[in-house]
Amino acid sequence: MKVSIEKQSDGSYIAYNTTGDKVRLIGTGSTVKEAKDDFFNTLVEVKDSYIELGDEMPECLDEEIEFSFDISSLFEYYSMFNVSALGRYLGINDSLMRQYRNGSTYISDKQLEKIEAGIHRLGSELSALRLV
Repeated sequence: MKVSIEKQSDGSYIAYNTTGDKVRLIGTGSTVKEAKDDFFNTLVEVKDSYIELGDEMPECLDEEIEFSFDISSLFEYYSMFNVSALGRYLGINDSLMRQYRNGSTYISDKQLEKIEAGIHRLGSELSALRLV
């Protein structure tokens, strides 16, 4: 099941499934962690309801969950990322990266792809790292 996590205009976060036509699940919270936890609670409650009613459970409720983040949610959840330093690593202006994080400026699909590819590249570099 694919789940999107986004920062709302009031500063809270929402997690909701974007796949699974038969079921809509939502979690909210003041942090991404709270929204994810609330989403998982909703998932358990919905599963329990299907069991209690004796109804056939939609397959999507047992699928592995794949999270997608908007930029603000990504940096809130993975707070160990220094936004400016990551921007320099990616070749994106520090100030612009901070604006993306705050949601104060539009981010194009091309720029999103560049950030995602750079984060994946960083992940590959880190997973290959060996300490001496």
